[in-house]
Amino acid sequence: MYPGEVQKETLDWKAVQGQHITAVRKNILVLGSGGREHALAWKLAQSEGAHVFIAPGNAGTAEVGVNVNIKPSDFKAIKDFCLKQEINLVVVGPEQPLVDGIVDFFKGDAELKGVKIIGPDKQGAQLEGSKAYAKDFMEKYGVPTAKCFKVNKDNLDEGYKFLESVEAPYVLKADGLAAGKGVLIINDLKEAKDELCQMLDGKFGAASATVVIEEFLKGIEVSVFVLTDGEHYVLLPEAKDYKRIGDGDQGLNTGGMGAVSPVPFCTPEFLNRVEERIVVPTLNGLKAEGIDYKGFIFLGLMNNGGNPYVIEYNVRMGDPETEAVMTRIEGDLADLLMACADGRLDEVHYAKSEKTAVTVMMVSGGYPEAYKKGMIMSGLDNLKDVVAFHAGTAFDDDKHIVTAGGRVIAVTAHGDSIEEARDIAYREMEKIHFEGGNYRHDIGLDLMRMQ
Repeated sequence: MYPGEVQKETLDWKAVQGQHITAVRKNILVLGSGGREHALAWKLAQSEGAHVFIAPGNAGTAEVGVNVNIKPSDFKAIKDFCLKQEINLVVVGPEQPLVDGIVDFFKGDAELKGVKIIGPDKQGAQLEGSKAYAKDFMEKYGVPTAKCFKVNKDNLDEGYKFLESVEAPYVLKADGLAAGKGVLIINDLKEAKDELCQMLDGKFGAASATVVIEEFLKGIEVSVFVLTDGEHYVLLPEAKDYKRIGDGDQGLNTGGMGAVSPVPFCTPEFLNRVEERIVVPTLNGLKAEGIDYKGFIFLGLMNNGGNPYVIEYNVRMGDPETEAVMTRIEGDLADLLMACADGRLDEVHYAKSEKTAVTVMMVSGGYPEAYKKGMIMSGLDNLKDVVAFHAGTAFDDDKHIVTAGGRVIAVTAHGDSIEEARDIAYREMEKIHFEGGNYRHDIGLDLMRMQ
């Protein structure tokens, strides 16, 4: 099921600095440890001549490459590893290293000149790192988005007045990164005002020192993914994800409980509007700002009566959408990303499968609030007709695969329809067991009605 070299152990970089792993044509380092990074590593491992390392990785990534005991925040250790192992390409999975300037670090170091890296520089990463920056950018370059008001403790009364001027539900967004939990959608005006105060008082730490209040947009959400070298771009397969913990979109927001790709309402006409009204103005704006952007742009969109509006930008691939999207990309992903880093994205062939991918996420009991770790998992060896991407797993001392996060494992199936892919995914999901494990049972049901 998984191509690539099997490596059940994590490579402790500090312990092997005197050793050398034989270089091949494509030595690739993926930074991160979640389901997104497993999906990226899984696809990259299929590239001809690829040798994939994942830092720090998880129990699943050990099946497609070599896990390396380095944190994505440790830029110095990453540099040392890249030089020693002759890394050709670095793919940054999570947003935090990008916001912290890892691309600037690479570009500013003469020894790393030969290492390609996928991701925007620190200024470009502010599209995700600061909701206020992103809204200002959209307004400046005419990208359609909901009207908003930016609030801090100095203009709280004006924030209250803005809330009073719009209709419920009320959308409150922490300006900075808040691990996917910084967005609140509230139906009651008094509750919205109370939550606004709590956010400004540090509910999400420094991330909510400024809060963006947005007008609520009605419609259906979709994630559209752009890969750009700054001049050229390709649209990767789109996806719809499911944020709420419970069936019927009930309960607390999570990092994502599942995804479907493609999305029935993303017709060629709709995607043409996305390109003309959002992608092109965004890329033109980045160039006008002097931002060197070589990487992914995640467009969180609302389909409002057939017209796309930007809810948010992310500067990396989404999760769990990547676990669906990567299974639909045909061809050599490493070649595509290397061309992106070199500014020649227009020279590489890109195609996507016509199959439908459905991804279902199994999570720990209690998630997205308090949950236990270290639960032994079973059933993974019995899966068929699916790819199981590990989102939060590890090995215990006895080499058992155990849970290590709130979102634990994402099962992705392909079919000729959403219904067929759903049936396969849920059939196989029933084989996986660990204490407290649970998942939504309605992923894709809403979209089936559109097919």
